[in-house]
Amino acid sequence: METPRHVCSSQEHVLSLGQRMFDRREFLWRFGGGLGAIAMAQLLGVEGLLADTLKPKAELNGGIHHRAKAKRVVQLFMSGAASQCDTFDYKPQLIARHGQKFDPGGKVELFQSEPGAVMQSPWAWKQYGQCGKWVSDLVPHIGSCADDIAFLHSMTSKSNVHGPATFMQNTGFVLPGFPSMGAWVSYGLGALTDNLPTFVVLPDVRGFAPNGPANWSAAFLPATHQGTMIRVGKPSPIFDLFPSESAKFVTPENERDTLALLKELNEAHRTAHPGDSRLDARIASYEMAAKLQLSAPQVLDLSGESDATKKLYGVDEEITRDFGTRCLTARRLLERGVRFVQVWSGADNGFPRRNWDSHEDLAKDHLDMARGMDKPAAALLKDLKSRGLLDDTIVIWTTEFGRMPCSQGGKGRDHNPFTFTSWVAGGGFKGGATYGESDEWSYKAIGEPTYCYDLHATVLHQLGIDHEKLTFRHNGIDRRLTDVHGEVLREILA
Repeated sequence: METPRHVCSSQEHVLSLGQRMFDRREFLWRFGGGLGAIAMAQLLGVEGLLADTLKPKAELNGGIHHRAKAKRVVQLFMSGAASQCDTFDYKPQLIARHGQKFDPGGKVELFQSEPGAVMQSPWAWKQYGQCGKWVSDLVPHIGSCADDIAFLHSMTSKSNVHGPATFMQNTGFVLPGFPSMGAWVSYGLGALTDNLPTFVVLPDVRGFAPNGPANWSAAFLPATHQGTMIRVGKPSPIFDLFPSESAKFVTPENERDTLALLKELNEAHRTAHPGDSRLDARIASYEMAAKLQLSAPQVLDLSGESDATKKLYGVDEEITRDFGTRCLTARRLLERGVRFVQVWSGADNGFPRRNWDSHEDLAKDHLDMARGMDKPAAALLKDLKSRGLLDDTIVIWTTEFGRMPCSQGGKGRDHNPFTFTSWVAGGGFKGGATYGESDEWSYKAIGEPTYCYDLHATVLHQLGIDHEKLTFRHNGIDRRLTDVHGEVLREILA
């Protein structure tokens, strides 16, 4: 019999299992480093006992670094670049100088045109609420909520191209390959419920925005944190959740047998590939799918909503039905424990326009988009508030960049990355507030510009997260949502 070997100063007794010989260290790794170790890591993670585990703390109201003011987020993304000077950024000079030469001083950089004449908004402006906020007649329903909203008028983008700029507003980077804000929130705070995904995306029924699902990717974060897409209004809202009608061979019995076999194969693969987050995410997705088969139909079924609620969201009107249904679904998801919901208004470029990219005829294209968005977005704010959910729910309205105050081709507006407007409400933000300012033309931000880094840092702050401490080691770098930037906008916090 082989004499026991000695390694360093530790005695390693050889164990015989069949024809294989294992020393003690190899035995412990093989049988403790497989499913047992994964199970132990899971248990330790749930209990918050791992050194790098992030876990919301009850004493911090669900925050991980400081006391949280909010628990959940809903983001309304206007794909294609909604015009700030036709919605929320009131500029009397555009009215007074309409038709005159646009001359703000210096070279005017445009995306695909030469500067046209100064172009006033096709819509009139009114003051709303006790705050007296000027809002365009294009979005009167949102205007009626002005006292609950904090407007950010000096937002700036590092790109005037839709794809990179959309990435920037979602991930903090103009390049692909970085996690979205929803994925970061999922990674930092985890789930509020076991029966629904932590991060849900409701895309426009007309198609994806530029970058498609990469906008809600988990990138290098564990894959389980990517957004779950629900196609509201489609016959199959969640891909592959149920067998197709043509799959007559699928019965409850053989489906159970298939899932049992799949579980066995997954466990064998996971034992051989410890720490592979892709497999863990795939396994988690199957487990979540089983739960969604019970929870999703109930969440997506609006029949139990009152007629008054459906009317509030415009579900009964053709122009608002789509966005209204998705905003109402977003509220149902939020109140049932989904942490982050993203609702898209606008698809990719096409003709006729099906997004906010109004190069040819702003009065027509923006009117079509705004009529479908305005009433449902305001309804979401009002509904959350009436249910007591707005206090700890952050509502974000944003776009990838703005539009120029001068005309393009006489009736359109070109891209403007130098200033645009986003707004936030609820979740501890100060209602009726305005932060930042653009110049008299609504051409460039005045003073210190506001970037997505600042908005992201502030949203994380309200969720009880220090944006500089929420990091993930990737390729030798401690990556974070705000890169190396970001300041909390304390002036708009209540």
